[in-house]
Amino acid sequence: MLRLVALDMDGTLVDVASSWASVHEHFGEHNAEGLRRFMANEIDDLEFIRSDIQIWWKHRPDLDVEELEQILSTVPLMPGAHALAAGLRARGVRTAIISGGIDLLARRIGKELGIDVVLANGFRVDSDGRLTGEGIVRVPIHHKEEVLATLQSQLGISTDETASVGNSEIDAGLFRRSRVGVAFRPEDEIVRRTATVIVPGSDLTQVLDALRDFPDGARRAES
Repeated sequence: MLRLVALDMDGTLVDVASSWASVHEHFGEHNAEGLRRFMANEIDDLEFIRSDIQIWWKHRPDLDVEELEQILSTVPLMPGAHALAAGLRARGVRTAIISGGIDLLARRIGKELGIDVVLANGFRVDSDGRLTGEGIVRVPIHHKEEVLATLQSQLGISTDETASVGNSEIDAGLFRRSRVGVAFRPEDEIVRRTATVIVPGSDLTQVLDALRDFPDGARRAES
């Protein structure tokens, strides 16, 4: 019986590849070097967040969470997101966002969709809400499976009662802690290989269709 669905956010629930990159793009910037160093394990999650903030500070030295929320307010939901969340809720399935993205966006999306648990990364701020330059890591990007394992233990839900949905290699860890792993609009070969189900389209209602086969997860949506 399906009891929990763990959902990636960036590129899955929202139609942007990265919430972090969305802020960079707002300022006409990027952090390609930070991403390269992080993926090469030269820096950890906290240092990666620090490098992002340092770039933003060049444009807004007093950047606060209110401005970040405004920047992220334009990030659109993926088509079918409401239908997916409502369909799972109707089945009595609990849902969780487990994302290495920005918590300010994750909380908004979680509220809009009625997600039960929202776990994402954020910022330390001063008494006026201004960023201090330090981050908060709730979801280590290379260790999402550990976050899901903790949540499963807290909820009393087993791997066999769990499905997960993601779009990139960093979601493979979620798949390893799930009976069914859905690669939604997969962006790399690793996520394709580790998935149980592949949904190449851009409508999350296809994910809901694929999960109707749970627990066997045998059908692959290819439209």
